[in-house]
Amino acid sequence: MQSKRMTLRALGVGASAAGFLAALPSTASAHHAMGGRTPDDLFTGLISGLAHPVIGLDHLAFVVAVGLLSMRCPQRFLMPLAFVAATALGTLAHLGGLTLPIAEPVIAATVLLAGGLIVLGRGLPWPAFAALFAMAGLFHGYAYGESIFGAEATPVLSYLVGFCAIQYAIAVAAMEGTRRLARLPSGDMAFVRIAGGAIAGVAMVFLHQQGLSYLLP
Repeated sequence: MQSKRMTLRALGVGASAAGFLAALPSTASAHHAMGGRTPDDLFTGLISGLAHPVIGLDHLAFVVAVGLLSMRCPQRFLMPLAFVAATALGTLAHLGGLTLPIAEPVIAATVLLAGGLIVLGRGLPWPAFAALFAMAGLFHGYAYGESIFGAEATPVLSYLVGFCAIQYAIAVAAMEGTRRLARLPSGDMAFVRIAGGAIAGVAMVFLHQQGLSYLLP
């Protein structure tokens, strides 16, 4: 009964987050740290790489989810690397001319799936999580590639370094911060499911936006 109440509470938070973000469409869709300008040197490439996973709320939500879902995996520090490495491959694939269809809706769907797993408290075998992270990473990385497309090798390299470093740092911070909170005397982990609800809420906003973009191009 208590678990059901927590699930409903988390879903309520998700709906609230979705409603809030829907009122801020420009913020929810922000993805470019350089104001749309392609990075042209080592510094601008690094800054854009560090910022892109943070200002893109769909990307940030999934990176946090990676940390929360990895928390109880025996290889918890390796699990985020599956996602980070796949984002680098996805970016390189985009720069190499490969096209991934319906990338943005797939990204939103991966965020919704991750948020749902957190809300429901569902664990999976670590290889399944690694496969989910890798598949999602290819699409998230493909989207990252849009910001650096057409740049020279130096800013591309610093861009890759920047977004790989920030993603791993955020995922580990979410994972280890939650583990430390769990060791406090209160030991109340309800906030994890609530965080999952907020992550799912972010996904619902982006799925709604993507649906509208297909219906009203």
